Amino acid sequence: MTQRRGWQIGMATAFLAVVIGLAACDSRNIRELEEGVSTEADVRARFGQPENIWDAPDQGRVFEYNRQPAGQKNYMINIGADGKMSALRQVLTPENFARVKPGLMMEDLRKLLGKPAKVTPYALKHETEWEWRWVQPPNSPMVFTATLNDDQRVVRSGSSPDRGTEAP
Repeated sequence: MTQRRGWQIGMATAFLAVVIGLAACDSRNIRELEEGVSTEADVRARFGQPENIWDAPDQGRVFEYNRQPAGQKNYMINIGADGKMSALRQVLTPENFARVKPGLMMEDLRKLLGKPAKVTPYALKHETEWEWRWVQPPNSPMVFTATLNDDQRVVRSGSSPDRGTEAP
């Protein structure tokens, strides 16, 4: 085995350990929170500082917890005006991807799916691709891609197998 191949295997093993560790921590943290009972302080104690905080229509806020690029999930946790958690959802789902339509604004896309794993600008095409890693049930690694134009609006989107998780 070459030294480079050994390094690649070591990096793949480390990456897998990080992903499994995130999944285990998230599962435990989610079990410890209860909608309508847990407070903002409880959420922060389990998940830490949010990646972003969005205003919610009901005078509450939405905390974004990003697990990209190492993980395959992004969480949005709603905190009501009363300071209690009203919803916790994993947003990288086929149902949410179906809501990504041409014309959707970049900010609305970000609020829907959270921070992408990868952003790739294509200057000559005047487009930027945003990618999220996710798992299609039961366990197929996928990548959802939304292409935005210079007006920061979605022009097309779709999913494909995540080639980055396959063995060489």
